[in-house]
Parts: sequence; structure tokens; C-alpha cells
Amino acid sequence: MSARQYELIYIAVPESSEQELADLHALVEGIVTRLDGALVRSEQWGRRKLAYEIGPYKEGIYVLEVLSGPPTMVRELNRRLKVSDRVIRHIVVRVDEVEAVAARRKSARQQESARRRAARGLPPLPEPGEDTPATTNPETEAPEAPAEA
Repeated sequence: MSARQYELIYIAVPESSEQELADLHALVEGIVTRLDGALVRSEQWGRRKLAYEIGPYKEGIYVLEVLSGPPTMVRELNRRLKVSDRVIRHIVVRVDEVEAVAARRKSARQQESARRRAARGLPPLPEPGEDTPATTNPETEAPEAPAEA
């Protein structure tokens, strides 16, 4: 079975120092590597206002981690982050399925476009500069009225 790709987003308490955030990142990275996963990317989104109050917190520090690995890795991450005092909320979302669906839809659109072009007697792929949409025609467009002072 191939590795699945996940996005982990967690909100740390706003009083967290850089060292505490680095420790949280090290905790996540340690779990991922121990369970045969890989940390693909990590982004710190910074301090943001929460949509609603969570306990005494009105804001938090958001962090995104993109991971790939087995489902057991996700279970362990959920278990460890749930009991962490430094994490207000977290969520793990599997994104490889979403990307696969998007790729299938894009392929279907391209096939449908090629079929429709062939039905009109055109080559299956548009030539360079052919499929640029007509934005405006200056000859048919009415001039703008001058602004009154």
C-alpha cells in the first residue's frame, strides 16, 4: 500500500514561545518518522483570531504540516495532540483522495474538449493563442461617460 498524504493543521495557544512551537513541530516530526512517514512541508501561519472562543482563548497560532504515511501515523498524531496542553485544536485531513478526484475530473474535461473539437473538425488540442477568450471588442463597446465633478 502506498503512503497516503495528509494535512495536519493545529492551533497552538497564543502564549507559546518559539521554543514551544519548535517542540510541537519536533513532536509531530518524531511521530511521523517513527511510524515510517515523511514530513513533506511545514508552514507557520502565525497568530490569528479564532472564529469563536475556545475556552479562555480568542486567538491562536496556526501551523500547517503536510505529511505522508500510513493511517497508524494519523491515529498516533490524534492521540498525542489531543492530550497536549499547548494545542487548542487540531484536524487531520486526507488530501490524496481529493487530488485524485481533481485529476480524474481534469482528464474527463480534456477528453470531452478533444471530442467536441473533433466533432467540429478541429485538431484535438488547441493551437497556441487559439483558446484565448475574447475579452472586449473596442469597436462594439460603448465609450465610458465622463465623470462629473
